[in-house]
Amino acid sequence: MTASRILPGTGRGPVLAMQTGLSFWGGVDPDSGGVIDAQHPARGEAMAGRVVLMPNSRGSCSGSGTMLELALNGCAPAALIFAEHEDVATLGALIAALVFDRPVPVLRAGPKAFTRLSRCDSIEITEDAIFGHGADPVTLPLTEPAQPEPALSPTDRAMLAGEAGPAAALAMQVILRMARLQGASRLIDVTRGHVDGTILANQANLIFAEKLAAMGAQVRIPTTINAISVDRQNWQRQGVPPVFGGQAARLADAYTAMGCRPSFTCAPYQLDDLPKAGEMIAWAESNAVVYANTVLGARTPKHPDYLDLCIALTGRAPLAGVYLDAARRPGCVLQIAAPDAADDALWPLVGHLAGLLSPDTVPLLRGLEGLNPSTDDLRAVCAAFGTTSAAPMLHVAGVTPEAHLPPLPDAPHHAVSRDDLARAWQSLNDGPDRVDLVAIGSPHASARECRSLAAALDGQRVQVPTIVTTGRGVVAELADGTAEALHRAGVQLLPDLCWCSMTEPVFPPDTTAVMTDSGKYAHYGPGLSGRKLRFGSLRDCAQAALTGRAADLPDWLRDDERTA
Repeated sequence: MTASRILPGTGRGPVLAMQTGLSFWGGVDPDSGGVIDAQHPARGEAMAGRVVLMPNSRGSCSGSGTMLELALNGCAPAALIFAEHEDVATLGALIAALVFDRPVPVLRAGPKAFTRLSRCDSIEITEDAIFGHGADPVTLPLTEPAQPEPALSPTDRAMLAGEAGPAAALAMQVILRMARLQGASRLIDVTRGHVDGTILANQANLIFAEKLAAMGAQVRIPTTINAISVDRQNWQRQGVPPVFGGQAARLADAYTAMGCRPSFTCAPYQLDDLPKAGEMIAWAESNAVVYANTVLGARTPKHPDYLDLCIALTGRAPLAGVYLDAARRPGCVLQIAAPDAADDALWPLVGHLAGLLSPDTVPLLRGLEGLNPSTDDLRAVCAAFGTTSAAPMLHVAGVTPEAHLPPLPDAPHHAVSRDDLARAWQSLNDGPDRVDLVAIGSPHASARECRSLAAALDGQRVQVPTIVTTGRGVVAELADGTAEALHRAGVQLLPDLCWCSMTEPVFPPDTTAVMTDSGKYAHYGPGLSGRKLRFGSLRDCAQAALTGRAADLPDWLRDDERTA
């Protein structure tokens, strides 16, 4: 049995052992440390002060911000013990220790040690050992993981020495620490970045961004900004509380002051000048990362929040993960029994299930070759996959550009039946039949999706609040008459923020149940909003907007349709 120290520190506490990875963002309350992911077996458990064991984290890159917030407000776990390599929560704990002197020990245990420790009632971590207490006590010496020193260029050394200013020096310290943990032999140049920590989901994001901006930080590569928590130009007229709105605006302004482009979208792949196949980039935001690797063939690991900014400030990233050819090969194969007559709800369901079946490895999806998915379909599968898996990409046979890569020799094969798809639909439809809000745009809606919604409404006026979140560039595209048609139908079009960052009163406070076409929001929405969610196709959402009623299980998933 083996265990190694990833980040130093001591601690003790009762054990919270999870056999399924958890997204810290959207899965953990940053104010209390409670597990709020409605889909997770540990929902309702408290992480604060406990030694938390899980195989890996999953889901959003923003989990590092949640981890930092927990450390700053005194609600952090006593320690984190992972069974596999993990970056997101580890990076949050690294920033807490390095920048704010709030260390949280992070360890990695081998399979046998992880199993034994998971059975303990409490765990104590000292400088050189782990002591598990309970009916099956265990004592494990702590070793230092092999962390080769990455080769540095003269420019790297100059930045590390402070010649480019204190912010770049701090950024290089963070990058080098992560490079050692990832086993990177050197750093590489990246051409562009996308930073994710722009949502005011916690005070840690604002504290970190303003600290770096005050240090004179300036990005060295073209860098776009994720969605924020308010409509930057109109929040004062939307009833947003001045304190929250002002802080959200300050957070956005801190990043623009550092030279980032005020794109304010979680779908940077909808902007002009897309990354090219094979281009080394540094994106955060899970759906964007998965889309960039999967659909565009660009290369970017799922960089945690804060590391993304550090890379943008230096233009350098650890050569690890899917920057390397070997890490892009499929580690499992999923055979999807996809119905021929399925609607667009199929793709989020497939992504959701693919992530559950490949929580930490790149999957190859077969059985979808003849369906001719649109870019919106691929966006939906990538976004849903990014909520349930830690992997930064997937392959769709016959569709995505690297699906020809051979699976690893020991890659397991799994069959995904229509019954599996039906059960996934049911798991995302925990809400009542009657809905009082329709949510479109998680990730940000495309112009095509907005036009399809307008066509589905067919000139009729919605009967329940219907909100579409999207990027500024898409809003400009909709000046072709689509924006006006949606306005006449009673649909509210909101730029800059997205559903995963929307707060009351922009999110209608009297809402009890929400209908969405997003697998991502159907997963995160219950925990983030406290409301029940219903999920379906875009046409289902249009009908719900007109009638206030959610759609039933679609015909293409019904037993009688499959056995006819």
